[in-house]
Amino acid sequence: MKNSRKNTVTLFALAAIIGVMIGIVSQAEPIYKMFCSASGLNGTTQNASAAPVQTKDRTVTVAFSSTVDSALPWEFRPEVKSVRVKLGEVKTVKFYARNKSDHTVVGTAVHNVQPDKAGLYFDKLECFCFKDQALKAGQAIELPVKFFVDPEMAKDKNADDVADITLSYTFYLAKDQVKAIN
Repeated sequence: MKNSRKNTVTLFALAAIIGVMIGIVSQAEPIYKMFCSASGLNGTTQNASAAPVQTKDRTVTVAFSSTVDSALPWEFRPEVKSVRVKLGEVKTVKFYARNKSDHTVVGTAVHNVQPDKAGLYFDKLECFCFKDQALKAGQAIELPVKFFVDPEMAKDKNADDVADITLSYTFYLAKDQVKAIN
């Protein structure tokens, strides 16, 4: 009887541990995204609701790059190759996208900042990333990105060597092409 009770307790303990592990695994992607967003890991940029009150004299060059997945029949490029900004200075840069096909296509963009450690300080006030963009045949649009580099970067000794930041976007064919019909 004693062994039977012990085996039952062990079985329930193992089932609980397995349940917790399954729960953690099922939430791994959202947890990882939250961690990257909070830490700037892997060049994940930050989202800001307001610009900083003051700027710093330190400047950085922000370069822009763009690619389009081969499944998306679009042309996509930044209107400028780079800008020079003071830490805390708000800038708006526009990207150009054009649907080269003969039908409406929905695309979505993802972004990255290099070097990775700059992601913690690169704040977007406005961005087209992760938002579906439906372009009709031959349609062209401007896509603005409003950003600043957080003045707090000047206090981070680990970021003293950051003089150049690259903001890269890749446009992909959206999985959901329903918007193309509407």
